[in-house]
Amino acid sequence: MTDNRANLARSAAIASISVALLLVTLKTWASMRTGSTAMLGSLADSALDLIASLATLTGVWIASQPADEDHRFGHGKAEALAAIFQVMLIALSAFGIAVRAIMQLTAGTHTAAAEEGIAVSVIAIVATFALLGWQRYVMARTRSLAIQTDHLHYKSDLLLNVAVICALVLDQYAGFSLADPLFGLAIAGWLAWGAWRAAGEAVDDLMDREWPEDKRLAFVEAAARHPELSNLHDLRTRTSGHRDFVQFHVDLPGEMTVEEAHDIIERVEADLCGRFPAMELLIHIDPEGHVDEPGNPLAEENQFARLDEPK
Repeated sequence: MTDNRANLARSAAIASISVALLLVTLKTWASMRTGSTAMLGSLADSALDLIASLATLTGVWIASQPADEDHRFGHGKAEALAAIFQVMLIALSAFGIAVRAIMQLTAGTHTAAAEEGIAVSVIAIVATFALLGWQRYVMARTRSLAIQTDHLHYKSDLLLNVAVICALVLDQYAGFSLADPLFGLAIAGWLAWGAWRAAGEAVDDLMDREWPEDKRLAFVEAAARHPELSNLHDLRTRTSGHRDFVQFHVDLPGEMTVEEAHDIIERVEADLCGRFPAMELLIHIDPEGHVDEPGNPLAEENQFARLDEPK
């Protein structure tokens, strides 16, 4: 299962590299033909997409490597590092496009050869739609953070290419010379916003942010299906790349033998790991009635009690 996820993630990364190479070639030619800032911005974005996709391929390859003596939790953080690298490239691209658009606004230049630019943008839209479809398929099965960030790039590419078409049409056929630089500024703003959102997701992964509340509650509900468990507390969750890590404490009768407790926990672990694939689970057993030492701000009360609270 893990190998299949890694292969899917690598296939999505290779597909994005192929599409980026095609778009960079076409947009380089179109930028020289049209002189459009919007087209140049789209070219810069595709060029950075190519570099970012190479980083994505590297990230997903490293993340797929098995745990070793130096990285006993695996290499999943490599995807977040690849995503951070992509965010830096997107931010630089947005800044460069904004500067070029402002210079064009002050100079008042016009575009040329609108037909070629529009044709290239249409080809880019078709290729991008195909890539996005494959990426969505892969993301649904791998939850790869690096592929998700790459997917964001190419979603923005759809708007970029539509913006280029609108800018060329308004400039060449409607005589509105400000359209191209204004669309360029809009593209820069969109890229900056996308970089900000992607950065937040990557930082959450690197900082081991807790699962979303609905996923956390679903896990507690699954654990509650085992009546032999009581007082599930001190639940901690995190995600690293495509793997989840969970640990919690649970009460069992003090008179129970170690073997009996072990058999119960083995069954619970098998069930929960089946319900939450790609998860590593660690369960700590407390004797019934045990009270943790006060003063730990992260200690949680019985999570099973939350299931009785009104939603």
